[in-house]
Amino acid sequence: WYQRRVRGQFNQTSRVSMSKSQPKKTRKLRGHVSHGHGRIGKHRKHPGGRGKAGLLTHHRINMDKYHPGFIGKVGMRHYHLKKNPYYCPTINIEKLWSLVSHETLDKYTKSTEGKAPVIDCIRKGYFKVLGKGVLPKLPVIVKARFYSRRTEKKIHT
Repeated sequence: WYQRRVRGQFNQTSRVSMSKSQPKKTRKLRGHVSHGHGRIGKHRKHPGGRGKAGLLTHHRINMDKYHPGFIGKVGMRHYHLKKNPYYCPTINIEKLWSLVSHETLDKYTKSTEGKAPVIDCIRKGYFKVLGKGVLPKLPVIVKARFYSRRTEKKIHT
């Protein structure tokens, strides 16, 4: 031991560069029997059970107090739910002209022929048109699978 110390293996400078700004708490607790977790309560692996164990029994008070409605069921069951039939991205009337280029809008505002541009929502990935916002006072043909009642009223006027 003495020889290693003399040769510099226990050199203080190397120890300082290796350590963190503050030594870990375990260093201080070495030799203390319970290691800071108490003799009576004891630090055991999973004292309350793993995961969501005991939500209906020994963790019931916490769940009812801080997470009401977490336990139980709501609604009807839908066996073999397929999301595809319900896929219906929507767009509002106010955003309809963003599907078409600015040149198209300028062209049809200046034209006096009475032609109307066709805005194909399905091609742009929108299935349903909703009625929020205002359309410019231009005739327009909108292609989509579904329309809300308000949308139809606004497009026809």
